[in-house]
Order: sequence, then structure tokens, then C-alpha cells
Amino acid sequence: MESERVLGDLWEVIENRAANPSPSSYVSRLLQNEKGIDKALEKLGEETIEFILAAKNGVHDRTVAEAADLLFHYLIAVYASRTQFEEVLGELKRRKKK
Repeated sequence: MESERVLGDLWEVIENRAANPSPSSYVSRLLQNEKGIDKALEKLGEETIEFILAAKNGVHDRTVAEAADLLFHYLIAVYASRTQFEEVLGELKRRKKK
């Protein structure tokens, strides 16, 4: 599935930035922030609100952009919580009705 591959590729980038931190990497800076996981969760909260507002206001292009930001920051927060993305996908598959 193409969407799984895109998200999987993004997950690999997040893992790489965590393993090879660089001051020029936004992901590295979020994961290495002195606030720890709180910084990643703050960003997730901000992006959630921005997505909700864009969707509520019916601004399609903004909704798409904010949805992408939300997914991106969600994955960073999942990583920061020491949870593997495969676990999340496995839980979704488990819940799928046959």
C-alpha cells in the first residue's frame, strides 16, 4: 500500500535523525530538545489545533497541509514515546473487522 510506504519512509527518516542527530535537522532538534517528549507533544498539540481550524473553516488546501503536518508531528511524538510505528499499525490491523 502506497500510504504505508510513505509513512514507513518517513518513520525511517525520524529513526535516522534520532540516531544521527544534526543541529540542522528539525526532527533532531525536536527529539533532542531539553523539554524531552514534552516538546514533541507540544508541537503535536499545535498541529492538531491548526488542522481542526483549517477543517472547520473548510479551507481545503490548508486542511491538506495541516493534515500532513499533523501526521508528521504525530510520528515524531510516537517515536519520542518510545513506541514503534509497527506496533500502532499492528493495533489498527487487529481492530479491523473482517
